[in-house]
Amino acid sequence: MKLVNPYLNFNGKTEEAFNLYKAVFGGEFAMIMRFKDTPGCENMPEVEQNHIMHIALPIGNNVIMGTDVPESMPQVTFGTSISLSVNVESREEADRVYKGLSEGGKEIMPMQDMFWGDYYGQLTDKFGIQWMVSYNEEFSKPE
Repeated sequence: MKLVNPYLNFNGKTEEAFNLYKAVFGGEFAMIMRFKDTPGCENMPEVEQNHIMHIALPIGNNVIMGTDVPESMPQVTFGTSISLSVNVESREEADRVYKGLSEGGKEIMPMQDMFWGDYYGQLTDKFGIQWMVSYNEEFSKPE
């Protein structure tokens, strides 16, 4: 297995969420596909035609992807079963990422030095996605 990439589902907020992630992590969307451009979706309600059918944002060697769940399908209920873990290259980057993702969300654990050696924090963003932000000086040294 080469990679496991997270796929996030939203109730009509995918574009807004991914624009935040793009602003925080940088980069460009590898793909944006809307329902109106997808065969077989012609009879969807007009309000859903512009929703995101598929979006992909590369982050380092990984890709986060997402979709808007049509109202005709069971709606997303956010829980606590998944967190996205981001490992960054400096304390400054950890603070920047944490601050950007936590705006409008909920801080769970502020960035702080942890007993296992990481500079670490947890938060839930304003879209209900849980994030863990880590920096470890030992693991970030050039080889």
